[in-house]
Amino acid sequence: MSQTAANREEEEALEAAVVEAGSGIVTLPGTDTDADANPSSDHPAHPDDDPPPPEAASIAPAEETTPNTRDRILDIALELFTEQGFDATSLRQIAERLGVTKAALYYHFESKDDILMALHMRLHEFGRNALTRMGEEPVTLELWEELLDEIVDQMLAQRQLFLMHQRNQAVLEKLHREEHDAEHEDIEEQFRRLLGDTRMPLRDRVRMAASFGVLFSGLFLTGEAFADSDNAELGGLLREAVHDVLRG
Repeated sequence: MSQTAANREEEEALEAAVVEAGSGIVTLPGTDTDADANPSSDHPAHPDDDPPPPEAASIAPAEETTPNTRDRILDIALELFTEQGFDATSLRQIAERLGVTKAALYYHFESKDDILMALHMRLHEFGRNALTRMGEEPVTLELWEELLDEIVDQMLAQRQLFLMHQRNQAVLEKLHREEHDAEHEDIEEQFRRLLGDTRMPLRDRVRMAASFGVLFSGLFLTGEAFADSDNAELGGLLREAVHDVLRG
C-alpha cells in the first residue's frame, strides 16, 4: 500500500471517529459530555450537571434559542425545583422536559445556580414596577392602595414562585450575585426613601408600610398554608386585609 493511501485511510478513520454531541459541539471517543459537576459549587450537584462546553456560549441550534426559550427554561425549572427541590433536579431533567439539548440550556444559563437566581430575580419585578409608578411626588394612601391591588394580581399569578422559594430557602440563602445584591439594595433604598418622605403624614407612612407587610407575608411567608384556596378567593381576602390596614 502506498504512503498516500495509508495516510488517506488514517484520515478517514479519524473523521468517522468524531461524533456529534448536539448544538454544534463535537466530542471524540472517550470524552464524557456528562462529566461530574463543578466541584467548586456550593451545593450538591446532580452527576450530569457538568460545566458548559466552551462552544455552548456561542453556538446553539436556532430552533432551541428562540426568544422565549429562556422563559420556558425558567418555567420548567420552577416546576421541577418546586416538585422535587433544587438539589434533586438536574440540568438533564430540565432539558428533557423542555425537549431541548443541555447545550441549549448552556446557551442561556451557565449553571443551575444561574437558573435559580434568575427565578429569584422575578420577585424583584413586583417592587421595581411599583416604585416606577411612584415618581417624585408624595404618594397618597389612595395611590398606594391602587398599587397594592395591582401587585396582588401579579403576585398571585406567580404563586408557585413563592412556594418554590419556601421549599428551597436554604439554597437561596447561599446564592450571592453582585448584580442581585445591588438591585436588592436599590429597591430597599427606594422604599426607605418613599416611606421616609416627611411631606406625607407619619400616620399614612406607617399604614403604607404595614399594608405592604400584610400583602407580602400573606403570600411569601405562608408557603402552603393557603394551598386550599384559589387565586380569586385568596386575592379578595388579601385586598380586604390591605384595605383594613390602610383605611383604619
